[in-house]
Amino acid sequence: MKIVIQKPREGEEEQIIVISHDVGPELTRMLNAIKTRNSLLIAYIDNDIYQVSAADILYIEAVDGKIFLYGQDAVYESKQKLYELEEMLADGEFLRISKSFIVNLNKIESLTPSLYGRLEATLANGEKVVISRHYVSSLKKHFGA
Repeated sequence: MKIVIQKPREGEEEQIIVISHDVGPELTRMLNAIKTRNSLLIAYIDNDIYQVSAADILYIEAVDGKIFLYGQDAVYESKQKLYELEEMLADGEFLRISKSFIVNLNKIESLTPSLYGRLEATLANGEKVVISRHYVSSLKKHFGA
């Protein structure tokens, strides 16, 4: 595989061009990771507004009608609905793992089988989240298992 990087001409937009015989799961994952890295989410802590890179979010959780974005060092609130965030991040490295959770797949350190066909994911910050058995097949498909 050959990688070519060149600067755009003055006034030209940056772009990524992929020339491939096969767009398999590995290439798709890489492209989705690039798209997600450029996604900015609007989030709140109290009355302060932040632009948060989606790549910096560990997981998103719905609790009592509110949506929280969990970063490494901060917890933000979102005004968007969970399904809206799921749609926005669907092309990237995020996956719904239960009715109230979306996880950043790049932040999963390990997976452990749990009771009743569920999995437990340990995230980069050491926190553990449960993957509902309904979503286990989607997760395995993503990882090519």
